[in-house]
Amino acid sequence: MKSACKETATVLQSASILVVDDEPDVLSMVSEYLGREGYSVGCCESSSELDRALEIETPDLILLDVNLPDENGISVVRRLQARRPLPIVMLTALADPIDRVVGLEVGADDYVTKPFDLRELSARVRAVLRRSKGAGVRSTHGPTQALSKSKVVPFCEAFLDLDARNLVDPEGRQISVTATEFEMLETFAKHPNRVLSRDMLLGDASEHGSGCRDRAIDIRVTRLRKRVEPNPARPQVIRTVRSVGYVYVPPR
Repeated sequence: MKSACKETATVLQSASILVVDDEPDVLSMVSEYLGREGYSVGCCESSSELDRALEIETPDLILLDVNLPDENGISVVRRLQARRPLPIVMLTALADPIDRVVGLEVGADDYVTKPFDLRELSARVRAVLRRSKGAGVRSTHGPTQALSKSKVVPFCEAFLDLDARNLVDPEGRQISVTATEFEMLETFAKHPNRVLSRDMLLGDASEHGSGCRDRAIDIRVTRLRKRVEPNPARPQVIRTVRSVGYVYVPPR
């Protein structure tokens, strides 16, 4: 067990990270710190630089500032999600909670508020990488390979392929979900008809304050409902239990 944990830590720390921020001091500070942690770090000061970097190499994770000189970070996340989904941690200003909410809604995996503690930033990067490595390549809206022969779980009208870590529609097309969202679906599938608290659903991403944490979970549940519920406005599969959390009710 110890050797397996050590191997996982080595894989995570050798991951490549692209930091996108127009503040040179932030780029220098973050890249130096994460570099000392063992990550391979690249830097961009604008979304156009990010696009050029992505044409050369795909990083394991992007640290993305909301306020860029040539394009809003929210727009960048939305664009990447549609074209080339990647694990993304957003850097947002403390005074702009709307940025954090919208960032999660369009598919960011997590956020860190400025000014931030470098140790917290590293912990969040590590948590998102751990989830994304476990989930493999994030699901996309394209044709997929045949489902794994084992560990395929029906989820409403879709299927969870637990080996490939994909959500697949009845036609065999992968449905776009983040690594965090897939883990939530897997937790639901493993505990049908059981009320799950928000702490149980978000796991190690629950280090934010309770209000922010609860909002982050609610946003992700809303996104998941749009992908698996026949009528997301009247959810019957992922139901809300007021003041407690959510319950997954498999269709008969």
